[in-house]
Amino acid sequence: MSVQTLLLDFSVDPARLGDESGQKAVFGQLETVLKDYIPNLILAADIKVDGGSLKVLTGKKDTTVSVRLFDRGLVTINIEYYKEDNEEPLISFKSARVLEGQLKKYITFTKSQAYAPIKRCLFSRYYPTSDERLLEYDIDAVLFDEQSPFQRVQIVHSKSLGNMLVLDDLQNISEADLIYTETLMQRGKESYEGKEIVILGGGDGALLYELLKEKPKFVWMLEIDELVMSACNKHLQSICGDVLERRKGPNYEIIVEDCMLTVNKFISENKKVDYIFGDLTDIPISDSACGELWEFMITILRAAFQILKPTGKFMTHGNGATSPESLELYEQELMKLNPAVKYSKSKAFVPSFLEDWIFYQISFKNTDNGDA
Repeated sequence: MSVQTLLLDFSVDPARLGDESGQKAVFGQLETVLKDYIPNLILAADIKVDGGSLKVLTGKKDTTVSVRLFDRGLVTINIEYYKEDNEEPLISFKSARVLEGQLKKYITFTKSQAYAPIKRCLFSRYYPTSDERLLEYDIDAVLFDEQSPFQRVQIVHSKSLGNMLVLDDLQNISEADLIYTETLMQRGKESYEGKEIVILGGGDGALLYELLKEKPKFVWMLEIDELVMSACNKHLQSICGDVLERRKGPNYEIIVEDCMLTVNKFISENKKVDYIFGDLTDIPISDSACGELWEFMITILRAAFQILKPTGKFMTHGNGATSPESLELYEQELMKLNPAVKYSKSKAFVPSFLEDWIFYQISFKNTDNGDA
């Protein structure tokens, strides 16, 4: 079940909407056409607002139509109605396009645009890109939906992407996203055989599962959210295997706690590792490198380099390639680290993100380990 929202936008000569009588005349024409598409449509409210007017109509099947007339020459129509999953739509996208054509012809609008219906329900089909464009996914089922002490954890099913982990209404990884993990670990470019590795986060298990194929000496995965691992173990075994179920093997261990507790323990023991993976939060989208998320990220960076061997690397995901300002802020913070570091970047199109994503490989500046 869902509420279907259809949006139609029109432009008209501003002179036709310049006063109350003009707006009333245009709305009267709109109302005549709308009644042919929506049964029992009646005017429920007529409100004068700054810069124009708002008309609200109601009709069959709990339909609400709001018509906003702007005296600058813009008319917007929002149509909302309730729909059960097995019901035919009251107004489909096809019929909305026909309605758009009828209105444009009857009222002689100069320009028009009808949008595909937005399906608003208790689970989201819409997720944002890194630069806050809205994307609709072909999600047809919610397999898991619970609130942990840290975040809302969902596993949804997409017809094209398979099962997908969603945390706090942001897509994280799907069964179609091996390229994400392989780019993060720079498969084929880095050798993990015989190396000691720390994963900060990584609750979906995908990175640990792929790293273990590279025959490392030992991997510590530090994940705080038990619920994420339980959900992924049940619904995403195609990307995590059985590592989240076993939790410990001859060359790996999953430690369920705040990652900084183990990192600080390693610091106190003067332990050094070959690789550290930052698989926690993305680089925040913001105007400046301040706030709780930035402080957390910078704290993690500083601590990580205290347990990294001189020849080691810190590998992490950044954010979308369409958010260069935030990426630049992150790189500015890297340049402030002491000891100094250098970095390289990689880019990959991640299917469940529907956009290019940036990944960082960071190492000590005074060590020759192959970076540009």
